[in-house]
Amino acid sequence: MLTGRWADVNNVPLVREEILKPGSLLTLLNEAVAKFSDKLAFKIGDFKMTYKELGHLTSIIAGNLRLYGLEKQQKVLIFLPNTPQTVIAIWSVARGGCTCVMTNPLYSESELLHQVTDSESTMIITCDLLLSKVKSIIDKTNVTDVFVVKLSEEEQKYDDPRIHTWDDLLKGNRGYSCKTIEPQKDLAFLQYTGGTTGVSKGCMITHANALANCQQVSSMFTKYLIEGQEAFICVLPYFHSYGLMVSVLFPTMIGASQTPLPRFSPKGFLATIQKERITAMPSAPSIFNACITQKDIDSYDLSSLKVLISGSAPLSLASMQAFEKKTGAIISEGYGLSEASPVTHFSNMDFPKKEGSIGMPLPFTEAKIVDVEYGIKELGPGEQGELCIRGPQVMLGYYKHKVETDLVIRDGWLYTGDIARFDEDGYFYITDRKKDLIICGGYNVYPREVEEVLYKYPKVREAAVIGAKSETRGEIVKAFVVLKEGETADAKEIIAYCRQNLANYKVPREVVFKDNLPKSAVGKILRRQLQDEK
Repeated sequence: MLTGRWADVNNVPLVREEILKPGSLLTLLNEAVAKFSDKLAFKIGDFKMTYKELGHLTSIIAGNLRLYGLEKQQKVLIFLPNTPQTVIAIWSVARGGCTCVMTNPLYSESELLHQVTDSESTMIITCDLLLSKVKSIIDKTNVTDVFVVKLSEEEQKYDDPRIHTWDDLLKGNRGYSCKTIEPQKDLAFLQYTGGTTGVSKGCMITHANALANCQQVSSMFTKYLIEGQEAFICVLPYFHSYGLMVSVLFPTMIGASQTPLPRFSPKGFLATIQKERITAMPSAPSIFNACITQKDIDSYDLSSLKVLISGSAPLSLASMQAFEKKTGAIISEGYGLSEASPVTHFSNMDFPKKEGSIGMPLPFTEAKIVDVEYGIKELGPGEQGELCIRGPQVMLGYYKHKVETDLVIRDGWLYTGDIARFDEDGYFYITDRKKDLIICGGYNVYPREVEEVLYKYPKVREAAVIGAKSETRGEIVKAFVVLKEGETADAKEIIAYCRQNLANYKVPREVVFKDNLPKSAVGKILRRQLQDEK
C-alpha cells in the first residue's frame, strides 16, 4: 500500500505534510472573496467580474432560488456549456446549501430525462440554445422552474409559467447563504457516471469530499502557481468531474482568473492563450495533440504558460516533451474518477517523468493494487491488479444505488475497476480497463449505454461496442452488429439511428456487420476477442 502522505522517491518528500482544513465549498468561496476581493474571477473578451462581485451575485441568486421555493439539499440540474454563468450557477447553488447536478450539454432528450428523473431535480438552469431539449422532457419530470441564460441574439419570450429568464435570478434581495451546511453529510454535487457497471449513476460528492480534493490538488502546485496572480483557460467541460475540479474549484481556491470557452477549436484556443496571457492550462491529450499539430503553432505567443495539467487519458511522452518545448511550461499528468471527486494521483513536477505513469497518490490518499478475481490479496511492485483508493475525496456512494455502492466501496476502499501496477519508485500506471470504458476525445463512453440503443433498432439482433484507437480523439466508438434474419442495413443507417438517440461523441464512427459475436460458455460476449479483430 502506498500513501501520498508518506510516499517519496529517493527519500525526497512528495509534498510537505499538511492538515486538511475542514469546511464546505461555501468556506472556500467566502475565503476567495475575502482574500482576492478586487482580483478578476472571470476575464473573457470584454466581460470581467471580480471575486467581490462574484460573492455578491451568488448571494443574490441563492436568495432568489429560495424565493422560488428551493430548499436545502434539493437538486438543481445545471445544463449549460462552459460560460461564466455556469460557474456563477454552481457557486450560487452551493451557497444555498443545495446540490448541483452537472449535466452534459450534448445530451439527447432521453439522456437528459434519465438524469433529471434519477436525480430528482426540481429546478434546471440552462440556456436558450438548449431549451428545446428541456421543453421536450419537462412534463415527464417534477421540475417546477427552469431558468434560461440568453446566449443567442433571439428575443426571449416564454409562455410556460415554469420557464424564467436568468435575469429573474438577478433581481435585488437581501442575499442568502446557508448557515447549516454539514460538510460530511450534505451533497455538493451529484456527479453522473457509468460507474463500474450499468447505467449512469449519480456519485454523491459531499462538501467535505470536494473541499478536501481541491486542497489536495492545490498542494501539488503551490510552488508553481501564485495566489491571486494566475489566469486559467477553461476548455475542459464543466459538467465533467475533472473539468469541475481543475477549471472551477481549484482556480477559485487560489484566486485565479478564469476564461471559459464553450467550445474547442485549436486556433481559437491558442489565440485565447496569447490574448489573455494564460498561465495555467488544464487539458486532455486530445487537446494537446490538436494544438501541437497546428502548422502555424509557432506564430502564437504561448510564453505566458507556466503549468499544464493533463488528465482523462494517457499523454504520450513525445507529445508532452513537444508541448513543453513549445511553451516552456511544465506538464503534470494525473488520474482520477468521478467516484473520487475526482483526482487521486498526480505526477510531481519536481520528479523525473515516466512515460505512461499517472504519478503518485495525492496527499492523504492511500492506493493499493489487489487481485482482480477476489479483490483481497494485496499485490507488490510490478504486479497487475485492480487499483483501490482510500481518502477523504472518496464519495459517499451512488445515489439510490446501494447494491452498486457496496460493490465498489468495501471497508472504506474504492475499487476503481481499472487495472494498474506501480513500480519500485512508487509511480503508478493504468494498464487496462476492467470496466471496458472508452475515452473519446476526453469524454467517457460506456459500451453498454451505446449497445442498449443499438438493441432498440428493429433490425438489430445482437450488438457489441468497443473502443478503437484514433490519432485525433484517442479512441472512437466501434460497433459490431448482427442483424436479424432477413434484414439488411448499412453502416450509415445504423450511425444515423444512433445519432438520434445519443450525444455525438457516443455515436459509433465504425460499424462492422457480423454473422455472430464471439461468446463465452455462459453466453457472455467476448469483447477482448473483438478487440483482437480490429
